[in-house]
Amino acid sequence: MEINAKILSPEDSFISDNIDDYPEGIIIPIDKPYRWTSADVIRKVKYAAIRHFGKKNLKVGHAGTLDPLATGILLVCIGKATKLAEWLQSHHKEYVAGITFGATTPSYDLEKEIDRFFPHEHITAESVAAALPAFIGEQDQIAPLFSAKSVDGVRAYELARKLHKEGKTLDEAAEELIRVSRINITGLELTGFFKAGECQNGNEAGDAAQDITGSASSRINVTDNSSLGLPRAVVRMSCSKGTYVRAFARDLGEALGSGAHLDSLQRSRSGIFSIDNALTVEQVVNLLKIS
Repeated sequence: MEINAKILSPEDSFISDNIDDYPEGIIIPIDKPYRWTSADVIRKVKYAAIRHFGKKNLKVGHAGTLDPLATGILLVCIGKATKLAEWLQSHHKEYVAGITFGATTPSYDLEKEIDRFFPHEHITAESVAAALPAFIGEQDQIAPLFSAKSVDGVRAYELARKLHKEGKTLDEAAEELIRVSRINITGLELTGFFKAGECQNGNEAGDAAQDITGSASSRINVTDNSSLGLPRAVVRMSCSKGTYVRAFARDLGEALGSGAHLDSLQRSRSGIFSIDNALTVEQVVNLLKIS
């Protein structure tokens, strides 16, 4: 399928205030800020777009949710381009993931506190690199219970919060409640490794994309495990729609005889759209103020 919609880029300096000038709609690759939900981005852009185009019933949506603690490509569609959202979402993605070994969290990322510690002295750059090829190819994956998966019409994260408060084991609950998905990981590359105590484990993507407009969700908790000095790897992943990188981090930790959780995540590519050509929310809002 050919994309005939207007694709915004950082080089654009003007958007017409007549939506009819974009009969196939507009696609905006946005670098989603850290601690923003995908819905936060849509609300911000939709409010600005409605004012800019003067249309209260303007359709605005996105093609593929990003977790609040992830940054990177979120494709925002305006007008007729919203009809492309499902097709755009089906394309392969690329992520850069920071993975901390030796500890797990119920959410498989930094949204929840560590619940268990594991041996990690045996984990090296060589052992991580050696474990990656086994994950390449089509495979079954169980999504995190803290996710937007629907379970009998209820979001999985709503069930997860209830079970977490009751002190129940979430991994077992996920296996029972969430249907296994068939995914395809087409590429994995270890791009960095830090031994225990060698550096702080942190969210480089998040630190670089701190909220500058006051729209970060106050509901999103972020734990700080940097003082623990646990070993950490940075992995570049290419994968199909529906792949949960948090679940991959969990499975990689298990494969290495330890535990692991995601400490940073950036979606660096979605189909033909690269992070290098993405706009910030602030850039988009400023463009929509110009007429």
